[in-house]
Order: sequence, then structure tokens, then C-alpha cells
Amino acid sequence: MRQGAGYSFKKLVEYDALRHRLWILGQRCHHGATGSIVATAAFLVLVTDPAPIAKPYAGPRSVLALTAAGGALMMAHDWKDRSIWFERGRGSQL
Repeated sequence: MRQGAGYSFKKLVEYDALRHRLWILGQRCHHGATGSIVATAAFLVLVTDPAPIAKPYAGPRSVLALTAAGGALMMAHDWKDRSIWFERGRGSQL
């Protein structure tokens, strides 16, 4: 088969085992960026969910609070790279 000059095949998921980096559709996944999305989503669900009636068990609200805290920890872990969390493409992250 003949390939065109501008043809490039992007892998869906790439993993750089040497540097321990994950790429999805050419976009690098950072702990901080993932953590910010997870924490924001959990926080929004907690805020928009109506106040629950007192139940004798720890329900979904405590799980959402733990999820938000986990996202915050991911952000804290990767804080030094915050300037490139959402940088498009490979950019300076090679």
C-alpha cells in the first residue's frame, strides 16, 4: 500500500515506559489535569445534589467527598508541572 506524504497514524493510547508518561490521542495525561477534572466533577455533583435525608449509613456523598479529595491530592502531586497540564499536543513535553 502506498502512503501519502502527509499521512501520520496516531495511536489511541501510547505509553512511554522509559519516562512513565501516558498519551491519549497525542495529548499527554498529567496527574494534575486529571485530578482537577475529577475534583471539579465530584465537587459539582456534591454542590448540586439536594441535601440528603439523614441515613444510618455513609452514602454516596462521602464517596464523592473522598473522590474530590483524591483529585486534589493528584493536583498537589503534580503541582510543579501546572503550567503544561493542558498544553495541546506533545509541545514541550517530549
